[in-house]
Amino acid sequence: MNWRWISIAIASVSIVVLLGANAHLVYVALRYQPDCVPHAKAASDSGDGFRAAKSAC
Repeated sequence: MNWRWISIAIASVSIVVLLGANAHLVYVALRYQPDCVPHAKAASDSGDGFRAAKSAC
């Protein structure tokens, strides 16, 4: 077998795996949305945690 074809095959498989992994990450990011968690709603709230910049809850 020719080394050129082997390197092309390895590069092609690597690109397909990379594209598949990125497609999976985009799918998971769009499919699953986290539930709302308790957080400070206004700057005046005295909470120990963080406050969302723009809350969707």
